[in-house]
Amino acid sequence: MNRRRLCLHVPAALTLATGLAPLALRAQGAAPVEGQHYVKLSQPVPTSAGPGKVELIEFFWYGCPHCFAMEAPLEGWVKRLPSDAALRRVPVGFGPLHQFHQRVFYALEAQGQLEALHRKVFQAIHVARQPLNTDAQVQAFITAQGLDGAQFVQTMKSFGVTTKARQAAQLTEAYRIDGVPAIGVGGRYYTSAAMAGGFEQAFSVADYLMGRVRRG
Repeated sequence: MNRRRLCLHVPAALTLATGLAPLALRAQGAAPVEGQHYVKLSQPVPTSAGPGKVELIEFFWYGCPHCFAMEAPLEGWVKRLPSDAALRRVPVGFGPLHQFHQRVFYALEAQGQLEALHRKVFQAIHVARQPLNTDAQVQAFITAQGLDGAQFVQTMKSFGVTTKARQAAQLTEAYRIDGVPAIGVGGRYYTSAAMAGGFEQAFSVADYLMGRVRRG
């Protein structure tokens, strides 16, 4: 598939940076529009959240500045989610560097360090300007966190991580995601900050789509 290699188109990035283009439709209380504010999948995607749960997926890339900027508001949204909503993160694998960062994410998960270090990976790349694009750079970063960096790099290359990365690629393809950050909803829809006009607007659209999933 022909994928966009940038996080977002420039106009959307400017929207996120300036906040000057809110989603007027939502502000007026009208429903979001299919094809404009969200996409309905032609083929539903199986979910893994369990019975009675609405699965939400944050599609992201560690190297994307907009994904980094969305982390704090995303956490605020997660705290407001109803009990039947279940969020999980899925790193995209559009190209070689995305795929490398996929392995960083799933190695963190495999070692039980995701909660402690997920935000720190973002901060290292976007705040400290510390590239994490090679085994040596990742090993040094992980060692600086007080962990075994060499073992972590080996975990990145493990069968379990390889399997998780492949599954993430398949899920990204099934959702037809071609830019990040994006939010998948219930295996049936996705929206994004680019489509909705900003982070909070995307969360509002996702809330609306959760209601549609509940109603079937």
